[in-house]
Amino acid sequence: MRKRWLTLTVLAIVTVLLASVVAVTRGSSASAAHKAAFSACLVTDVGGLNDKSFNHLAYVGLLRAQKTGVKGRVIQSNSGNQYIPNLQTCAQSGAGITIGVGFLMQDAMDAVASSFPKNKFAIVDVDVTTMKHKPKNVEGLLFKEQEAGYLVGYAAGLWAKSQGAKAIGSVGGLKIPPVDRYIAGYQFGAKKADPGLKTLNDYSQDFVVQAKCKEKALNQISQGSVVEFQVAGQCGLGVLDAARSKKLFGIGVDADQGYLGSHVMTSALKKVDVAVASAIKSTKQGELQGGKNIVFDAKVNGVGYGKWSPKTPAAIKKAVAAQFVLLKAGKIKGIPATVK
Repeated sequence: MRKRWLTLTVLAIVTVLLASVVAVTRGSSASAAHKAAFSACLVTDVGGLNDKSFNHLAYVGLLRAQKTGVKGRVIQSNSGNQYIPNLQTCAQSGAGITIGVGFLMQDAMDAVASSFPKNKFAIVDVDVTTMKHKPKNVEGLLFKEQEAGYLVGYAAGLWAKSQGAKAIGSVGGLKIPPVDRYIAGYQFGAKKADPGLKTLNDYSQDFVVQAKCKEKALNQISQGSVVEFQVAGQCGLGVLDAARSKKLFGIGVDADQGYLGSHVMTSALKKVDVAVASAIKSTKQGELQGGKNIVFDAKVNGVGYGKWSPKTPAAIKKAVAAQFVLLKAGKIKGIPATVK
């Protein structure tokens, strides 16, 4: 009887010990899972995820972060009135970082970040030092779009020169800094390739409706433009369609839009996906630089140009590649950031 009692006692002790080990293991697993469940929330501009450009790239950056164990969420804005409530939704959900996509979201980001001082934020295309309340919990993700514009402008200028043409064109969505940096660089590069070239430029006042951009592009083509550069997000797809309809070259923006067809000579690349993924990673590691900007330029491959159309002459591709090398080496000076 005593032997049986001892056996039962030993079994009870072993059971308790095993339960303790399991509890500790589960606790460690739960703690690890909690630690890994860092979340990022992305708020798009009005162009939405299907703009095949700016917002789409930001989403690609979020998806890249998700592959590293980050829990991602995206909220699309259908109008400017939704910026503040969408950013608030992200902040209130406890997101580790809330990312706003686009210059037009500047005031909304300023208001929300100031209301949630303990939260972390990042915003694409906004210099945080110019924000009204200068929130210290927001990191600006900026690009030297003028450098990407310069490269594709140089290509457009060489093409126009080879065709004996006198003009090239560009269509921006709104006259805001990131749009104008692209256009300013484009015009500068084109005139460096062909000093006598005329550069036409218009603004559609829209980033969504393609017909508005197409109309502007067709008008420029009627004035002799042989290359059309779109800097208008989803609306700008109308610019590329205008070029296609007239059997001319168009130039894409932000993302590589060469998949649209051989009428797209190349694209001015702006690696929003890299910037977004980088901001999420640095925040997760506790290294977000609030109150400061991170600038992506040619030197760090933050901007560049996309694949070439098979119709692009080899001489142009070679010449632009040489300009890119010089640009990354800091040997091309004076590229403007504003449109006169």
